[in-house]
Amino acid sequence: MASETDNLLVYDGQCPFCRRYVRWLQLQDAAGELHLIDARGDDPVIDDVRALGFDLDKGMVLKLDAQWYHGADALRVLALLSSPVGVFNRLNRRLFGGHKRANSGYPLLRGLRGLVLRVLRRPSLQYSSRQRNPRSCRGEEDDS
Repeated sequence: MASETDNLLVYDGQCPFCRRYVRWLQLQDAAGELHLIDARGDDPVIDDVRALGFDLDKGMVLKLDAQWYHGADALRVLALLSSPVGVFNRLNRRLFGGHKRANSGYPLLRGLRGLVLRVLRRPSLQYSSRQRNPRSCRGEEDDS
């Protein structure tokens, strides 16, 4: 597993929204070194994140200063960390910088992501992980 001081963001690299969001945030300026990890890749951190109980189909996962954030919480922290430079970052902070706003907006964003992935015929992240690793996330044999 990544060391306790490693800051990382695990996101869906095949989702056009997720890719652009991560690029537009300009996180390196605000958060310092942050490892960006495509959840569809083969980085061992992905299996570690799943072992901690995070469902990557339900949201990105952020580890910052040894604290884990998932879904709407990750969105909120990212919004607060994003650079104040640029219209996108200021809008992002205003829209998702609070708990209530992040919690109410995240399901819509997740739904749009799911719709786009279906249109693009991209499998769920759970299915992708089973293709990479023939055992399921829980360590049980895959029945397929």
